[in-house]
Amino acid sequence: MTVLSPPRPAVIDRALRDARAWCAGHRIDDRPALVHAVRVAVIIGDHVPAPPREVIAAALLHDAPDLAPATVDVYQVLTAGYGPEVARIIAALQAEHSALDEPDPPICVDDQPVLLASTADKIVALTSLLRRARITGDVTGFFARRPVLCGLLPHFRAFQRAAHLRVPASMSAHLHAVLARLEQVTAAIGASGPR
Repeated sequence: MTVLSPPRPAVIDRALRDARAWCAGHRIDDRPALVHAVRVAVIIGDHVPAPPREVIAAALLHDAPDLAPATVDVYQVLTAGYGPEVARIIAALQAEHSALDEPDPPICVDDQPVLLASTADKIVALTSLLRRARITGDVTGFFARRPVLCGLLPHFRAFQRAAHLRVPASMSAHLHAVLARLEQVTAAIGASGPR
């Protein structure tokens, strides 16, 4: 059983329905966008006993600002449908994603609902990257062609360390394990240079 197994609270049912609609036709990490959203929600439930419904709803809808039609005021829709807390969590996650394009992205770990969703999102996204790399048969080459991502690994490690005592130990360990594998794989890039 997962946090999304029936019977679900009505707000999570609604979020899953809306995520399905907004994710339709979109892909994240070479898979349907809904798969990513569902995995983020499930990871939260795997590590957090009785997670707040708002956090699960926000996890399911966290990519809505990128996926919803441009004609939709997505935060107005989210606030009307789910309340200000869900919209606030999603806005914070979007701000965090945008900050990754900056030279020195900030690390914020003082907002527990955002921290849980952000940690789960990183676990899912980085695990998906490792899966995609393995499928190519050239893991090192896969990451060598992604220097921006490799440059963000120290940021993700700093995030994991800062969040370590603020998220469940199993969640921190999960992110640590994914990062350790990425660090191991990308260490070879520095030694051999990009391909």
